[in-house]
Amino acid sequence: MKRYYWLGSLLCLLASVPFVLHLANRRGGGPPVVRFGSFNVALNRPQPGALLQELRGGGSEAARQIAAIVQRLQLDVVLLNEVDHDDAGAVVEVLQREYFAKGQDGLRGIEFGFVFTAPVNTGSASGFDLDGDGRSDGPADAFGYGAFPGQYGMVLLSRHPILREQVRTFRELRWSAMPGALRPDGHYQDAAWAALRLSSKSHWDVPIGIGDPARGGRVVHALCSHPTPPAFDGPADHNGCRNHDEIRFWVDYLTPAQAGWIVDDRGVAGGLAEGEAFVVLGDLNCDPVDGDAQRASLHALLAHPRVQDPAPQSRGGEDASKRQFGQNSKHLGPADRDTGDFDDTVGTGPGNLRVDYVLPSRDLELGRSGVFWPLAFEAGAKSVAASDHRAVWVDVVLSSR
Repeated sequence: MKRYYWLGSLLCLLASVPFVLHLANRRGGGPPVVRFGSFNVALNRPQPGALLQELRGGGSEAARQIAAIVQRLQLDVVLLNEVDHDDAGAVVEVLQREYFAKGQDGLRGIEFGFVFTAPVNTGSASGFDLDGDGRSDGPADAFGYGAFPGQYGMVLLSRHPILREQVRTFRELRWSAMPGALRPDGHYQDAAWAALRLSSKSHWDVPIGIGDPARGGRVVHALCSHPTPPAFDGPADHNGCRNHDEIRFWVDYLTPAQAGWIVDDRGVAGGLAEGEAFVVLGDLNCDPVDGDAQRASLHALLAHPRVQDPAPQSRGGEDASKRQFGQNSKHLGPADRDTGDFDDTVGTGPGNLRVDYVLPSRDLELGRSGVFWPLAFEAGAKSVAASDHRAVWVDVVLSSR
């Protein structure tokens, strides 16, 4: 009996070695390991100012659960989708001070020393009747669907310096500027099509300086976006077309020969130079196999010669697919890669899908990865109720080149 006890102890010890080494590296015992994450946190509210009012005082249960997930994962760089934007930055400041920096559920708080956020197209009036209802002041008439400017915004948090002077944003880039754009058949009048912006929220290229440049430090570009869902439209599939082209933006941006049409909000043309390291982050609202999206651009992005897909997984996603069944029973893609827990009703719901991504460039060495979708008895299981999306993360090992 003692022999089996010692054998079991030895096996447990050996199994823990990779995790211990991983922690040692993240704490400075080896090449720096940076954990990148993407998380649609569903912190959007129906009126301007409502989210800030909810957050003040630290009493938002949803925000506490979101913070607990971020703390449990110990993310170093994370894109948060669906955080209502305010120009004063008050929402982000309160989130930082009263939620992320304070330990939740017995966890350690995280101080994100660097933040990037900026205006988005959601709720920004276009001046056109884009949905054909005879009015031009509704949420579907904005450059991106939204009841007020900034609804469904984006925030990038980092524990490493953001090189703000080098940030590029593409919020004002016209959809019609894209060669071969998928203009929805018969949906937009010519004047509206000429004015409509590509990004439903925005596209950002945010360079992050990691490590000491004198000792092999790297600049990694966080490529951030949140394309519109390919749903809530009609026969013209205007949202499906836009989702496709918002994702295609990154394909062209990473391909210098195809990037000449891209012009940022400062008037600088072109894409990301060859040799630059990057991580594509965001809720792309497109599953590689299942759902109603036009997925050709996603396939092109996943197969791009500069991109690698670690395909993060979870046991919880596979378990949820089996338990919830319904539309999930018709899916062909691997359920353990799902990141969205959506309506499973056959005929109406899309079922659970893989829509959130962390895609590093091929020149970056990868470590562990995952989707935070715990089983019902595992730590943090109750926190996932805060959003219908799950946090996705990938460890990047920044060994010197």
